[in-house]
Amino acid sequence: MKKKSLLTTSLIFYAVTSQAADLPLSTESITFSVDHLWVLVSTALVFFMQAGFKAFEVGMVRTEHSNAVSIKNIIDWIVGSLIFLFVGFGVMFGKSHLGFIGSDLFFGIGIQDNPEGSPLGTIFFLFQIAFATTALTIVSGAMSERTGFIPYMTASAFIAIFIYPVFGHWVWGNLFYENNPAWLADLGFIDFAGSTVVHSIGAWVALVGIWMIGPRLGRFDENGKPVHFKSSSYSYSVLGLIILWLGWWGFNGGSQLALDKAVGDIILNTNIAGATAGLVAFFHCYWFQDRKDLYPKLLGGVIGGLVAITAPCAYVSHLDSLIIGAIAGLVHNYSFDFLLHKLKLDDPVGAIPVHGFCGVWGTLSVAFFGDLAADVSRLEQLGIQLLGVVVAFVFTTSTSFLMFALLKKTVGLRVSPQEEKTGFIIGGEKTEDENSEDEIDGMSEEELMKLITSDQ
Repeated sequence: MKKKSLLTTSLIFYAVTSQAADLPLSTESITFSVDHLWVLVSTALVFFMQAGFKAFEVGMVRTEHSNAVSIKNIIDWIVGSLIFLFVGFGVMFGKSHLGFIGSDLFFGIGIQDNPEGSPLGTIFFLFQIAFATTALTIVSGAMSERTGFIPYMTASAFIAIFIYPVFGHWVWGNLFYENNPAWLADLGFIDFAGSTVVHSIGAWVALVGIWMIGPRLGRFDENGKPVHFKSSSYSYSVLGLIILWLGWWGFNGGSQLALDKAVGDIILNTNIAGATAGLVAFFHCYWFQDRKDLYPKLLGGVIGGLVAITAPCAYVSHLDSLIIGAIAGLVHNYSFDFLLHKLKLDDPVGAIPVHGFCGVWGTLSVAFFGDLAADVSRLEQLGIQLLGVVVAFVFTTSTSFLMFALLKKTVGLRVSPQEEKTGFIIGGEKTEDENSEDEIDGMSEEELMKLITSDQ
């Protein structure tokens, strides 16, 4: 008899000591426990992505803002964890009220020992916390360097309470209670691991946020042309990218919610798309875009490919993943320039091209390349996917506009010009400046543009 490997022994030990220990030791009980273990490991990988986002964003912003960006990243996890426990998880996965919103599972009640719910119980909840905080972190990067702490924290709480879980209920509301209505999913909308549910939702909140708060001081000259801001450390951003790439294996692979033969293909598809997108983004910028923003486009291209494959990764072949990634690299580069040069929107970390536009492409690519049900044509699936994308955009931008407008009228959105120039300490003493953040929020577009261009 061959000696059992350490892994096999560990899995059997886990089966005996886990909640499956009450069952007779059998193939079914071991499989049950292995699935729990895989989702728990995937949860840890997705949680580790917070370190990747932190490193990536700190490397992309200016040095004086690195501390504030770091603190906002940890605040995302703190706020997201508690708010999602108290309210968000129930809104997203609770028993549906009129097919619109969940109505139980608040404060974690019923998550673990509910015979009608997911057999993963608490582990499923932990996995979903990690997903929810990813959506929050996308907003952090896009609005960095000029957003006040209180308005940002308030926005994060609102996203975790309402925006993310409500739309998530429409798509994934049947993952905990199998028979729960989820009206977009019931129509046939497919978003396996969240190209739209997680990534585009975060990006559209960020889009409204950066439009309402305006660009960083000095980001555009008097003619509206972008002024180069030196990033603190691309090498640090590369480290963050590598951490994110690893985390994505858990993000997509863990979304299978079981360790079966499909997981290997899902992770391989994820890796192929990210690598291809980065390569295409780099050489497209090098040969066709005069090497402008070459490094941000390389790094953003990789993440854009990972975002794009997140929706179709369980339904496409390896060759399809390569094509999806290649197109994602182009989508990223063109949307990067469109936002910066045409719309004059200031996104310091390039979050919106990555998570918004590449998220849309990935969601639509399901219809072009996915292994669909026999009774659904690709044109029909494209219509369903497009509907989900449009609903996500309209719902998120409209609710975000109301949220940011209310914050702007009450606590304000921006820090003072002095804090923006020299960096600010979250929770520290406010720097005196002749233009307070309240005055900035009250300025007209013309007055704000004069202040921005006067910083040259």
